[in-house]
Amino acid sequence: MQDEDWGPFGKALFEDPSAQALGRVGVIDVGSNSVRMVVFDGAARSPAYFYNEKVMAGLGAGLSQSGRLNPEGRIRAMDAMKRFVLLAQSMNVSPLVAVATAAMREAEDGPAFREELTQETGLRLWVIDGAEEARLSAQGVLLGWPGATGLVCDIGGSSLELAELSEGQVGKRETSALGPLKLRDVPGGKKGLKAHIRSELDTLRARIDGSYDRLFLVGGSWRAIARLDMIRREYPLAVLHEYRMSPRAVSETIAMIQNTTPEALRAMSGIGEARMSLLPEAAQVLGPLIRTFRPKEIAVSAYGIREGLLYEQMPQKLRNRDPLIEACRYMEAQSSRIPGFGRGLYEFLKPLFSSEKASGRRLIKAACLLHDISWRAHPDYRAEVCFDTATRANLGGLSHSERIFLGLALLHRYKNSRSGSRFEHFFELLPEKDQKKAEVLGKAMRFGAMLAAQDPSKMGRLKLYPKKKVLELRMPVETRDLFGEVAQARFKSLAAALEAEPRVLI
Repeated sequence: MQDEDWGPFGKALFEDPSAQALGRVGVIDVGSNSVRMVVFDGAARSPAYFYNEKVMAGLGAGLSQSGRLNPEGRIRAMDAMKRFVLLAQSMNVSPLVAVATAAMREAEDGPAFREELTQETGLRLWVIDGAEEARLSAQGVLLGWPGATGLVCDIGGSSLELAELSEGQVGKRETSALGPLKLRDVPGGKKGLKAHIRSELDTLRARIDGSYDRLFLVGGSWRAIARLDMIRREYPLAVLHEYRMSPRAVSETIAMIQNTTPEALRAMSGIGEARMSLLPEAAQVLGPLIRTFRPKEIAVSAYGIREGLLYEQMPQKLRNRDPLIEACRYMEAQSSRIPGFGRGLYEFLKPLFSSEKASGRRLIKAACLLHDISWRAHPDYRAEVCFDTATRANLGGLSHSERIFLGLALLHRYKNSRSGSRFEHFFELLPEKDQKKAEVLGKAMRFGAMLAAQDPSKMGRLKLYPKKKVLELRMPVETRDLFGEVAQARFKSLAAALEAEPRVLI
């Protein structure tokens, strides 16, 4: 089937020269509120963050009134950029791309700042308009959600960008002055601000008139609100990327923000003072935004304009690959004892999951690729390290429930029982039937890893007869001695997880 073609077992794209050219890419994002440099490294389709530094410079503070960049913010931003350029040189980063958004394109002294930056550092700062900012943010979402459909909503310090996504393609794009720093300068008090936000959203709605089941939230202020939503719900997994919220949940969290002091919110969340100061305005936009577009679900994207710039430089064949599988291939190549063994392991246990859909097979493939990457950990902690790796690693194309499934399967790779695990509170995010499937997968990997050190052809063949409730293992005569005492015990454990009778044929 077609979905098998892009699987982990074709040539790994990170070994291709076009991908190696993207091995270390630096992006500087000069926003109205923050200035950040990110250096991406590793498997380009699902990038690792080699370096990430942010300065909350506040370039756009007071821009609506003065028409100029904030003087203190300008100094802080210039100092940060000088540092970033030197750091990039020391890391051998090439290319280093720098883009600026709303504050820089609106400020009358923006051209002078850019000229000074080029003179001081040699770096050229590209100023992009709102439509281009929306496009790049949408591409960042596509980096983590290939084939995504919905409406991307990217909030910055001075603007809000919207972009349609339809089956992985960027459609209509719009921009507005709904950033928190701009909203502070709206006259008329609370009533005037509410009317201004309503008017801006009505204009956006008239220009982007589609129906969207999902909103993708991009931007630090949205992520801060999502963090508070996690805390309010006592959500167990503190990973913001692909975190999902219902419209009702967002409304309840906005109410909590409005009824709680900033000091108390900071104490419970650890959100910085500069970011927290923007939350009241951001929350005032988010509520009406949801009521305007009426999505069924709100999803948080940790990927945005910086990741969109990386996506921009990728060849199409790299964009088309699955980010989860590419990342797992890279992790296997870097950290496993026997790189490449994951392929043989997958082929060995695939008969146990013959009815699995493509979405399930990719998780099984990912687990096989990751099954051995924690071998250096102390044996008593390998199960925990595996679970942490799957649930907390920077992996794209993976929902929270899929993270838990992958982590639980890897936990069972090293541990028979999940009972009493310190991760038990995570398991509630996964339906019971999927917990059982993860156990079967983990025990299948635990058994399969016993049957060959280098040559997967010696592993024999598994076959499951669901109606007869029989699990059959066929071993070649010449390798039957691999089926030793420990392997026998693990085979019986696998059969028990399948509620089947174990049967061995030599």
